[in-house]
Amino acid sequence: MTKKTSHDSDVSFIASLAELLRENDLTELQVKRNYGENDSLNVRVSRQTQTVIQAAAAPVAMAAAPAAAAAAPAAESSNDPAAHPGVVPSPMVGTIYMAAEPGAAAFVSVGTTVAEGDTILIIEAMKTMNHIPAPKAGTIKRILVEDGGAVEYGAPLVIIE
Repeated sequence: MTKKTSHDSDVSFIASLAELLRENDLTELQVKRNYGENDSLNVRVSRQTQTVIQAAAAPVAMAAAPAAAAAAPAAESSNDPAAHPGVVPSPMVGTIYMAAEPGAAAFVSVGTTVAEGDTILIIEAMKTMNHIPAPKAGTIKRILVEDGGAVEYGAPLVIIE
């Protein structure tokens, strides 16, 4: 941090970055604020996640019980929505919105028939509303996210058959 003068809003700004990190399940943010010549704030906020630890533990379990590990993926894949051929994965990290605005009707619900390209939901990322289109025509069989909930890249959103 390079500063000549005190900026009271910096503490609030850094706290807001930490909150944004937590709310959107991000692991790192870096921002630079320029206040003027030779007066700036450079902030990097990061956190560790449990996902890395869990991923490292998986190979140990398979090595310890190869027969059980071989049977487990077959059983899980039938219940895993991400493995379904009609799954629509999230193209980004953000917040899910099922309707165009609060109080409006949802874009889709279970049983809705959609055409390829129809908006099925919105993901807000960095204050930008991104309309997520249906990748194919079909019927919405399952909705795997909640309105206002956070979503990660690649997470299953809906299943279209």
